[in-house]
Amino acid sequence: MLEQCLWQLTSAETPPESQRLNSRVQTQVCIIGGGITGLSTAVHLQEMGIASCILEADEVATGGSGRNVGLVNAGMWLPPEDICTRLGAERGERANRLLGNAPALVFELIERYAIACEARREGTLHLAHNQRGVKALQQRFEQFSRQGAPVELFKGVEVDALTGSSQIPAALLDRRAGTINPCAYTRGLARAAVSLGAQLFCHSPVTALTRDGDGWLVSTPTGQVKAGQVVLASNAYTQGDWSDLSQHFFSGYYYQVASTPLEGDAAASILPGGQGAWDTRTVLSSIRRDEAGRLILGSLGSGERKPEALLRCWADRIQKHYFPQLGTVDWQMHWTGRMGFTPDHVMRIYEPAPGLIAASGYNGRGNTTGTLMGKGFAHWLAEGNDAWLPLPLSRPQPIKQRGLRSLAYETGFSLYHAGQCLRVLI
Repeated sequence: MLEQCLWQLTSAETPPESQRLNSRVQTQVCIIGGGITGLSTAVHLQEMGIASCILEADEVATGGSGRNVGLVNAGMWLPPEDICTRLGAERGERANRLLGNAPALVFELIERYAIACEARREGTLHLAHNQRGVKALQQRFEQFSRQGAPVELFKGVEVDALTGSSQIPAALLDRRAGTINPCAYTRGLARAAVSLGAQLFCHSPVTALTRDGDGWLVSTPTGQVKAGQVVLASNAYTQGDWSDLSQHFFSGYYYQVASTPLEGDAAASILPGGQGAWDTRTVLSSIRRDEAGRLILGSLGSGERKPEALLRCWADRIQKHYFPQLGTVDWQMHWTGRMGFTPDHVMRIYEPAPGLIAASGYNGRGNTTGTLMGKGFAHWLAEGNDAWLPLPLSRPQPIKQRGLRSLAYETGFSLYHAGQCLRVLI
């Protein structure tokens, strides 16, 4: 298998023209991080007539924004009533409302700027992998229904037709959601931001962030940006110790394996409605197709520096369990992305200092959360209005033992996958 990100290889959106920052630039808002959050912030700022400058340490869409599964999911990882219990009724209802509508915001931007990213709005499927998973989906269905969300719970032969698998006893369809090529979506946001007048500098990692009068001075190895306000949007790909952003998440990873394009009746039976899916396992598996008909499987954990044989064995095990009708599948490539986790599965939105705002810890929901966060940041910076932020700005405590948490998660994921390969687990 190639170690290559499928979404980069097949993106219809090309990388935007950019250059390294080699001078001193002055702007109203400097955005650190050229992923979905940063680019959405730039698009919405420029739409309101506020000049912005984006600093990206690498190329646009080379981080988690361009390497994720491409699910456009509604809400957080937690069920909606659990969110209200954890955050309080008022804050929880606000988060549920805004994040529940976030997929619509993603698709509105795609339509407004004609982003070619394989966008599909047929929903997503949450799949029960056993009877315990059926109970979990029943609870989610009841909670979402009380919220008025357009969800449907399917069981039995209806699930077979929806998924192409007889191994799934129940599936929860959320019609608010959908799928995209995340690399193409991120590149499309960059194109839109630049077309609106934003300045984009790639290969320009931040080395220092200091107060400069009533504004901020952002330094890179070869240039500086003077700005009145700064957005920290680098999340799990934050580099260096110039801010405390990395103190508010711990890193996790997600790998994916893609087949060659599949044809025939057996292939056509798998997710025929075009939905993306993931199951109820503690260490979940994701399942989706792309426009060319590839089968794409993924799971929590890093595929980097792991033997190809292990990744191939895992993919074979999941495919043969869910879709034995395919026979032997030729796996073409694999790739890994990084994400920001928090212990309570709730993102952090905060203001470390006046004119400096930050977000981190999306817990695998970056396509929608990052897009919404960008709109929220833009309105906060332009108007002092936080109505578009899923949570009010806060002063979170740093997460303790971040390195140990990351190690524990990765070790657990690896052991689980080894158990699947050894047929101890499925």
